[in-house]
Amino acid sequence: MISPAASAEKKRAPDAHHPAFREFFDSVWPKAAEFGVSRPTFEAAASRAAYDREVVAIATAQPEFVRPVWQYIESAVSEGRIERGREKAKEASRWLDKAERDYGVDKSALMGVWGVETDFGGFNGSNSVVSALASLAYSGFRADYFTNELIYALFILEKGEVSPDKMKGSWAGAMGQTQFMPSSYLLFAVDFEGKGRRDIWASEADAIGSTANYLSGHDWKAGLPWGMEVKLPANFALANADSSRNAAFKDFAARGVKRADGAPLPEKGEGRLLIPAGLKGPVFLVTDNFDVIKSYNPSTAYALSVALLGDAIVGGKRVIAPWPMKDGVLSVAQVRKLQGKLKRMGYDVGDIDGMVGDSMRSAVRAYQERNGMIPDGYPTLALLRRVAEEKKEPPASGDTRRK
Repeated sequence: MISPAASAEKKRAPDAHHPAFREFFDSVWPKAAEFGVSRPTFEAAASRAAYDREVVAIATAQPEFVRPVWQYIESAVSEGRIERGREKAKEASRWLDKAERDYGVDKSALMGVWGVETDFGGFNGSNSVVSALASLAYSGFRADYFTNELIYALFILEKGEVSPDKMKGSWAGAMGQTQFMPSSYLLFAVDFEGKGRRDIWASEADAIGSTANYLSGHDWKAGLPWGMEVKLPANFALANADSSRNAAFKDFAARGVKRADGAPLPEKGEGRLLIPAGLKGPVFLVTDNFDVIKSYNPSTAYALSVALLGDAIVGGKRVIAPWPMKDGVLSVAQVRKLQGKLKRMGYDVGDIDGMVGDSMRSAVRAYQERNGMIPDGYPTLALLRRVAEEKKEPPASGDTRRK
């Protein structure tokens, strides 16, 4: 999703005179040559590349990880976007039907990704992909990853699949209506329209087919929903395992879990509970296809936005339970403090970055269950205070801590 950078892009003035940046770019040449990039292609790209401080700043403040989940979803799944999506779905029905037939991917998922990523091609990003990738690699932010993506971008230019002036994308170098990183373009972009070349920038058909190919290539299971909103019974004994591993739908049904709309759960399939805003907010039963959406972007807020937008466009479904918007949420500094304390106690929180991701939720659930609390995985101010008051580490027994 490229909106965090949209307003900044118009104000940005990349630094074209940055000697150390050019030295870094030149250092990439041996690997680029080994991958098949010619010297003329490399030199042409290097002469146009400029260091961009803004993309580096944006990289450390990704909103899908630091904003309350309901704020992110409210922005991504707006009424205006739902209406635009319905019109786009009608216009592109031929390609959506073909993608569903060829790849087995639900058109709702395709519309969700297309809408959240670029507002159905409305804004694909105006950054130079080469400059963005080189700037991030030079800054040291996931340097190996962005250096490799830079080389893949140069290889795409070498093959002539897009002209340098058209290779535009997001602050992170994600390209076109699909917002593919260069590596994903090389692996999954398809000429769905049959025009003789892959064009995820201008061709809606190629964007839809390429997204379907990507999701299929990440093990999308045809006929399996991404998940559904559910309602837990008052006496539901929530356990960490309910959110950490799959169980059959019928097992959840036997414990009194129903769809939020009152319908019974599907008879076949399995999933796990997702409780993104505590038990006061909506609860979801998600499947392996939800994880496939997360392969596009690992944020839970992002994947939920894709899923909910697609459902609203194709089936008219909306979230039923209200979000706990009046509840206070932890700041980035408070999340970082909680991460640090839990890590010192032996819990695997992932990076101490102030972002609430899967590892952080898992660590919170483990702490909650160990201490006789309801393991919803939702970090609150009350939880922070309790953890901060811990005087010693918990005993090493059990399986809730990092091995």
